[in-house]
Amino acid sequence: MIAFLTALSGIAWTVVYVEAVRIGFAQRTYALPVAALALNIAWESIYSVWGLANEPGLQAWVNVVWALADLVIVATFLRYGRAEFPSWVSRTVFGWGATGLFATAFVVQWAFVAEFGFPQAARYSAFLQNLLMSGLFVAMFIGRGGPRGQSMTIAVAKWIGTAAPTIVFGVHEGSPFVLTIGALCFVVDAGYVALMARARAHPEAFRDGPGTGAEVSRAA
Repeated sequence: MIAFLTALSGIAWTVVYVEAVRIGFAQRTYALPVAALALNIAWESIYSVWGLANEPGLQAWVNVVWALADLVIVATFLRYGRAEFPSWVSRTVFGWGATGLFATAFVVQWAFVAEFGFPQAARYSAFLQNLLMSGLFVAMFIGRGGPRGQSMTIAVAKWIGTAAPTIVFGVHEGSPFVLTIGALCFVVDAGYVALMARARAHPEAFRDGPGTGAEVSRAA
């Protein structure tokens, strides 16, 4: 059962990343909230290297695959992301802001390692940034005025990909922290799936949402 849930989580998150890459290039945008994306690539790169050196099992190689996928999603953000910001955000401001954000994400991840050590830091930081991502997906839907740059596939796969390890670490291993944060993720992810379902059922309600990026294309 544990092996099944672990594999299910790995497959679900891989689906999230593959779909995010597809949507990013197809719709000329980025499909993961950028703050969560920064924390993700920091987490995956750090624990890929550590895992291959210390615990070279399946999860370490899955982390490598995720890190590589995240690099492509970062590329979509750097290529198309400026169009999601107001026109006063110049290329220079966007570049420095992105640099600062991704650097901060690495500092935060290393702070977890310094405080808890690698195994526990990986678990605690993963669930906290997962909750952040859940909330930011809802915020991205609201900010963009609808489902542009998002998909039901991402919403459902993210939901499953987080619920599975919550059962493994929160229920099976009896971690109150993981169970609490994982349960909160489950609720927020369910809300996001509901938003995406509403957008699919009533697309006419979201045709005139903000965030088209037109102001940047005029200024570019």
